[in-house]
Amino acid sequence: MNNQPKNIILRGMTQDGSARIHVIRSTEMVNQAIEYHKPSPTATAALGRALTVTSMMGCMLGEETDSITVSFEGDGPAGRVLAVSDWLGNVRGYIQHPEADLPLKSNGKLDVGGLIGAGVLNVIKDLGGDIPESGAVALVSGEIAEDVTTYYAESEQVPTLCALGVLINEDHTCRAAGGILVQLLPFADDETVSLIERNAADLAHISAMIDAGMDNKAIADVALRDIPYDIFDELEVGYKCTCSKEKMDAVMRSIGRREVNRLLSEQVADGKPEELEISCRFCNTHYVYSKDELEKLDFAK
Repeated sequence: MNNQPKNIILRGMTQDGSARIHVIRSTEMVNQAIEYHKPSPTATAALGRALTVTSMMGCMLGEETDSITVSFEGDGPAGRVLAVSDWLGNVRGYIQHPEADLPLKSNGKLDVGGLIGAGVLNVIKDLGGDIPESGAVALVSGEIAEDVTTYYAESEQVPTLCALGVLINEDHTCRAAGGILVQLLPFADDETVSLIERNAADLAHISAMIDAGMDNKAIADVALRDIPYDIFDELEVGYKCTCSKEKMDAVMRSIGRREVNRLLSEQVADGKPEELEISCRFCNTHYVYSKDELEKLDFAK
């Protein structure tokens, strides 16, 4: 097994300035998501791919307070699949119906595209301005990588190579997960572009490459074979939820005192304790509020 440190993103650029590259190993990140959400194998593949690519997209942000939200809104049984990353590539996410699953495709692969279905990919970047930047494209396949490639081409006009993979064990844990993004920069050299296109076919089984023990640099070497490049840095990232009691207090206050009192009355009428509970959709932490605690909240007038 690969003994590389957990959840590493490699960032680099070709020496001629034609392209930048990001390679991520995200196995432990996906296993953390499995622990929180208990998804089916196909749901794990869908959520794992979304987390993996969103982490790489996030570490391209420029400021400490920046964040990016990537959501796949399809009509398949998965419902919404959403991931959020900070500027360093730390992510959190959820799948609306983690129990959803489908039979394997005829080639033996998990049917992520069928699970997500037809719909829209939405990308929202919170860059500190009054209004977040947003873009949306129709889902091409629901397989995540192809959809992200289409988003960059149509919404940001950046030619992009994206490969993602999540390999699942028989016990439904993640055996290997990772991905790669190669993006062309303005005035890219035609020969470099041709070499990147040639090398793309060798990245079709990136989770198997990780499972075989290849580290991020070895994978970058495959993607940029015969192309000189420099590694800028390597970032250790993870699945990190940002929920807190303070944030949940704000959610409860936003509901309003009248609605809170109504919900408490329903609890009593149903013979349940006079308390309310909010659960974080990213880590399933439960926050329970007694009637006394609710009375102490400073509700808006």
